[in-house]
Amino acid sequence: MAERLATWVWVGAAALACVAGIVNVVGFLGYQHQAITHLTGNTSLLAAALVDGDALGARHLFGALAAFVGGAMLSGLIIQDSTLKLGRRYGVVLTLESLLLLAAVPLFQRQQPAGALCAAMACGLQNAMATTYSGAIVRTSHVSGMFTDLGIMLGHALRGMPVARRRLGLCTLVIAFFFSGGLLGACLFARYQYAALYLPAALTGITGLAYVAYRQRQRLREGSGS
Repeated sequence: MAERLATWVWVGAAALACVAGIVNVVGFLGYQHQAITHLTGNTSLLAAALVDGDALGARHLFGALAAFVGGAMLSGLIIQDSTLKLGRRYGVVLTLESLLLLAAVPLFQRQQPAGALCAAMACGLQNAMATTYSGAIVRTSHVSGMFTDLGIMLGHALRGMPVARRRLGLCTLVIAFFFSGGLLGACLFARYQYAALYLPAALTGITGLAYVAYRQRQRLREGSGS
């Protein structure tokens, strides 16, 4: 039987996938109909813009890609490890993500390209925050890999081969909550426009600050016990 994933991994993956779903759909419905977390599509659009001689569009798309990579790079500098494990500086990364999403709202409202850059960097931070846990790759800002893994496992099941139940459950969870985030984001955008991003900003900010407080209490307990 597959090793059981810790409860906090399931909860974190679901929450962050929902956050990314909201951010991505707000970007798509709003500023230039540009997806925030969909780097495959943005890379293709960048190629098309270069061929069409659309310098402005190419600059915006390249900036979004660079911002996502910059966010992932910053996450790597802060966390300094690719293994998902309690005790690392996730609270700092989540708080930075929240601040970037908060900054994106007024920029989006003024139709400034920097709004998309802030949102893309926030998603890069989030996606790089945790990459592996017990052999299971955790990606929360996009679902292409999750759909691919889901298809592979369904193929294995049809052949009567063993199916990694832990991985199957994780893929299904991330896909479901990313989609749910998209539904929620679309509903919020229809009513509040870019202010819809205040919800994922609040979720990541509260979680980040709570995690920092938790780590501080843990350090105090360890200090008093020594």
